[in-house]
Formats: sequence, structure tokens, C-alpha cells
Amino acid sequence: MGIKAALPKYEIYFYNTVLCLAMLWATSWIFEVSSSNANRKAFKTSVKPGWSYFGRKMDTADFEWMMWFSRFREHILFALTGHVLFAKICSMLAPQYRSLVYLVYGLLAVWTSMGWTYVSLILSHCILLYSISLMKIRWLCFVTGLCTLATFKCEPFVSWQAGFVEGDFDLRHVLFYGGCGFTIMRCMSFALENCERKDGSYSILELLKYNFYLPFFYFGPIMTFDKFHVQANKSDLTRKEWEMWNIRVQGLVHLGVIIVVDVLFHFMYILTIPTDMKLLKHLSDWALVGLAYINLVYDWVKSAVMFGVINTASRLDHLDPPKPPKCITMLYMFAETHFDRGINEWLCKYVYDYLGGKHDNVLEELVATLCTFGITILWLGPCQVVLLWAFFNCFGLNFELWIAKLFIMEPFASFEAAMSEATSRRIRAVFNTINFWCIVLFNILALNSLDFAKLVTKRLLLKGFPITTITVMFVTYCLIQMIKERERRQALIDDPDPPSDANSSPADAAAAPASAQPIADPSKEKAE
Repeated sequence: MGIKAALPKYEIYFYNTVLCLAMLWATSWIFEVSSSNANRKAFKTSVKPGWSYFGRKMDTADFEWMMWFSRFREHILFALTGHVLFAKICSMLAPQYRSLVYLVYGLLAVWTSMGWTYVSLILSHCILLYSISLMKIRWLCFVTGLCTLATFKCEPFVSWQAGFVEGDFDLRHVLFYGGCGFTIMRCMSFALENCERKDGSYSILELLKYNFYLPFFYFGPIMTFDKFHVQANKSDLTRKEWEMWNIRVQGLVHLGVIIVVDVLFHFMYILTIPTDMKLLKHLSDWALVGLAYINLVYDWVKSAVMFGVINTASRLDHLDPPKPPKCITMLYMFAETHFDRGINEWLCKYVYDYLGGKHDNVLEELVATLCTFGITILWLGPCQVVLLWAFFNCFGLNFELWIAKLFIMEPFASFEAAMSEATSRRIRAVFNTINFWCIVLFNILALNSLDFAKLVTKRLLLKGFPITTITVMFVTYCLIQMIKERERRQALIDDPDPPSDANSSPADAAAAPASAQPIADPSKEKAE
């Protein structure tokens, strides 16, 4: 089926109407539950006083969001503002030294916030992986990097290294694990790129410039060394037309989203409700299903905003950082599911694409996905929830390839060739609907809890069958068709259809191949 397959306009309008009504209905249920249970005893630890003049309390269950945009926003904004200021001055006076200024400012900022012993720990890991990279042995760099990463995930190495951090403040552990974890991934990228370099090796100064770039140091995203090295050492700092305007717009959009999320936290306690299993068992099917979906959407919003704030600072430094994650609402394929595009690009370049090749061989794809999710488990920290999440997503990724291989065989290929493109799109959307909810259920394992995921699955497939199951699947089918319609319009923009024969010249018509000419037999035309 072509991506440009169109459906009648009235059908698209119907899908859009159903989807909007369903979202409003589910949202109203969640709002009602939040309002009626605001003073619930189980909510006291996470639902705190908020807008007193509106009489609303605030959901503070997400420590990461509260850290970024409440308690420590002044510190983070101060550090990023100082970085942008010094980088701008350097780019105006001595642009050839701007990467060195990034290193000096980042090193001083890390030293000030975490102490010289933490800086010494980071430098020791950098020196270790740099030394291994000089041997130009790819597998040795991988093994060393993964073993080093494992020292931050298992005892007694974690406690021993955490003792190098000075001070006792709330942000200490977050900065420690964030800085160390991202440092190892960056050092591995440097080592692997150094192995690929034919003429000599990169200097350790290039590694330090890459690792201590402050906007990416603690919270990411990860930009592979080859891209950072080229962009940070670029002498031509001219900007594209409307680039600064787009950066300003992005900054305002992020500010607007932060305000919207703050409002949402005061009216819908989407993060606290899933922690109360007694309350969940009394919720309606619509409220429970909507809660699972909104939790995934919120996690995407959080990732997009957090990386977006950092990416805005890096764009001011004339860098092109990894794009924000693709919205969960737009996903119905496991192959496109990732919440951190920087980690995804790192894994694809050094593991998934390296082992999987063109991703058309079943065995190579299985080996590539197992290795990719193995490293992901180590990055996230091995535990029951992470292992289950990795298993289901790994299976889903491979199952997609198996189904694709099956349906290009006979008789399925002939069946699809005989039907219209619109019919093929509708049938594929049915399978995509099932796939969509597999993605949702598998990923709420990592975002919420195993008990919440089991309860949603039971309500959706067992207890709510057939009414809830069919209704939710139909609404999701409408969502899939809206996604496909958006993809179709984008495909027409990216690759518009060629002009018709009526607008072409006689020379063009004469040069056209015989297969492109009109078919005289109507039955053959219909089959084609």
C-alpha cells in the first residue's frame, strides 16, 4: 500500500469527530476522579497545596519535573545562561577557540556544583576509555565501556564512587548518576569513532571538549562524537534565514507547554492516581484506559520540554542537537518507538544498524535487537520492570519484521494487490490498532508499575470484553487513520505527485515508457 493512499473526506471527518469526543469523555472521567479524591489519605505524600486562590491542589509525584521547573530551575537557568553568554562573547571575538571555552566553562561549572573529587572521577573514566581507544580494537572499547557503565549500576562500586561527591543537597544524586552515565556513553562514542579513524587518533583534549559541554553534561541528550566534533569546531558561524526566529519561537513554545503542564497538574492527578491500586479498582474502564494513554503522552511532553530547553541553548551555540522524541500519539510501529532520540541514534549507529545491516534478515535482526536492548537494560539499570519492558519491546520489534515477511508472500501479496489502496489502508489500520495498544501497555510498565499495567490489560481485554474492548479499539482505529492521513499529507509535501499528462509537453509524452501509457482494457486497468 502506498503512503499516499487517500480516504473520502467525510470518512476522515467522522474519524476526527469520534476521536475528539472520546478524548473529552475520558478526560472528564479523570478530572472527576481527581476532584473527588483530592483529600484522599493516599494522596497526601504527592498532592500538595497549589493554587490556593482557585482552591486547587497540585500533583507533585514526578520528582524529575518538580526538580527541573520548581526547586532547581534558578540554578539550571543560571548555569545555562552563563554558558550561552560566555559562548556568545567567544564566538564574536575568537570563534576558533569556542570549543575550548565550552570545555573551560563546563569544567568549572561541574567543579563548582559537585567538587574536585567528582571531577577527578569523571576524568579517570575519560582517561581509561581514551587509553583503550588508542588500541583501535572496537570490541575492546565496547567491553570496557559497558563494564565501566556497570560500575554505576551494581554494588559495591556504586557506593564507593558516590563517596567521591562532596556536599549534601537534593540534586546531588541526580547530578552524580546523570553526569557519570552520560559521560560513559560519550566516551564510548569517542572511542568507537577513534577506532574508525584511519589517519592517527583524536587527542584527549577533543574528548574533554566533547564530554564537558555543559548543556549536555548532566541531562543529555547524547550527540555522537563525529557530529559534535564537526559542529563544535566549525569556523563559519553564519546562521540560516529565520534560524534565530525559530529558536525564539521554540523557547516560547516550551514556556507555554510548561504552563499548560502546570495547569494540568492542578486539575488532573494523572501521576498520583496510578499509585493507588485501591482507587484504580473502582475507576471506570474509560478512566483507566484514558489514564494509561495520558501518562504516556505526558512522559513524551516531559522529555520533549526537558530536551527542548537544553537543545535551545545548544542551537544558540550553532549546534544541531538530536530532535525531540516522536509523540506517542503518532506511534503505531515498534520500530519508531523511542523517548530519547539521542540514545536511540547512539544505539542505532553503534549497535542496531551495525549488527542488523538492512534489517531484512530475520536472524540478523534478532541478534541486533537482543544486543540493543541488552545495552538499554544496562543503561536503565537491571530490574524486573526494565527486564519485562525490554523483553516485550524486543519481541514487538521482531514480530513486526516477521509479519512483514509473511505478508509479502503468497497468497497475501496477491490479495492486497487485488484490492484498492483505500481498502488496504483500512485493513492495515486494524492491525496497527492492535500494535498501538501493545506499545501503550508495554511502555506503561516502565513509566508506572507492573500492577497498573496488569490492571489496564485485564480491564481492556478480559473484564471489559466485549464492549470496552471493541469501543476502545474503534476509537484507536480512528486515531490510526488520522495519523495515516497526516503522514499522507506530509508525503505529498515532501514528494508531490508528478504533473498529469494534460500538462506535460509532447516530448515528455513521447519519452514516457510504455507501461505508463493508459491501458485500453478496463479490466486490466482495474487490476493494476
